[in-house]
Amino acid sequence: MDQETFNISLRKFLKTVGVNSQREIEQAVARAIEAKAIAGTETLPAKMTLHIAGLQLEVAFDGEIRLQ
Repeated sequence: MDQETFNISLRKFLKTVGVNSQREIEQAVARAIEAKAIAGTETLPAKMTLHIAGLQLEVAFDGEIRLQ
């Protein structure tokens, strides 16, 4: 294994996940507020699952997203 190649590709993957996840969450919150499904003051429980089939890895991360 080439450690440098691995680290670069891992960082690139995580950056893509972070940027795209943030955009999707922001858009979903905006739609929900516009539809009056939420007030915009909630704290929303969130769960992210990392799955890598080739490593038989599945890990869940729990957290929360505060809107105010």
